[in-house]
Amino acid sequence: MKLFTLIFTFILFTSNTIFCQKKYDIKTIAFYNLENLFDTENDTLINDEASPIMEIKENRAEIYQKKLNNMAKVISEIGEDETKNSPVIIGVAEIENRKVLEDLISTDYLKTKNYSIIHYDSPDLRGIDVGFLYQPSSFRPIHHETFELKLWEADGTRIYTRDQLLVSGYLGDELIHIIVNHWPSRRGGEEKSRPTREKAAYLNTQIIEQIKLTDPKPKVIIMGDLNDDPINTSLKEVLKTKAIKAEVNEGDIYNPMEDMFRRGQNTLVYRDNINLFDQIMFTSPLLTTTKDYSTYKMYKANVYNPQYLTTQTGKYKGYPFRSWSYSGFTDGYSDHYPVYIYLIKETE
Repeated sequence: MKLFTLIFTFILFTSNTIFCQKKYDIKTIAFYNLENLFDTENDTLINDEASPIMEIKENRAEIYQKKLNNMAKVISEIGEDETKNSPVIIGVAEIENRKVLEDLISTDYLKTKNYSIIHYDSPDLRGIDVGFLYQPSSFRPIHHETFELKLWEADGTRIYTRDQLLVSGYLGDELIHIIVNHWPSRRGGEEKSRPTREKAAYLNTQIIEQIKLTDPKPKVIIMGDLNDDPINTSLKEVLKTKAIKAEVNEGDIYNPMEDMFRRGQNTLVYRDNINLFDQIMFTSPLLTTTKDYSTYKMYKANVYNPQYLTTQTGKYKGYPFRSWSYSGFTDGYSDHYPVYIYLIKETE
């Protein structure tokens, strides 16, 4: 019996030692709504006068730089504990143009991260766009394009909203596809505006079908401010997202944010109601249920919400510490928390 115990202990110790010796490459993929990141110049082609910074009469340039630094600080920290690096890919929303992204990556927080930019101007009346930042040392884009979301009011008036951005490229030697979204708002109420987000979700399904023409079993990451929670119809009925790993079949979309939402996590608060509008989900090839990390797989998903990103006192205690209020710049960050996932791959 003693001999058996010794042998079993030796085998267990050896197995654990071998497991501990495994090495992994880990990458952070993130999304962040930057809450009205507009520059200080009036663009006569869009309604940027409605942006908060254009309403500021004094020290506008100084406030703009402070806003940039606040956003850059957060981005520089996402995933850093695990990877010792900022996200290798980050989708962003509520930006005015390419210039604000150039200014963002030029800040002291990000200039050593060597980010490159993919950006298109969208038809949104206020000029609000989505964008894409990446580190070329880790990700090599081979294709990118935008898809226009065409919506109309009941009277036939066109609703101009954000395009959806597709970026395809190689993370290491693996082809992945990222769709960056900022779906229509809930203006007029959730029920009334619901069809616009369902159409936005349907456009995502069309993009995925286009991807499959050249990549039949694609690794697709869908990210964005969806203005819907993980349990709403746009996700559950249109995208047909799954929340339980064991129920994910080939070609399905797994949404780790649904379980997080049901456990009470959130990325914003509105009128004391919590929402998890900011989400990252992905197709089945990026999911493992067997701990097989021979290719990149999702390891963990999370909301990045350190204490300094949350209002600590007053009427909005517990809300994200936003940048703008009726009185102007608050010295805050965003009315949304960023979200992120880790992708890991065994290297030895």
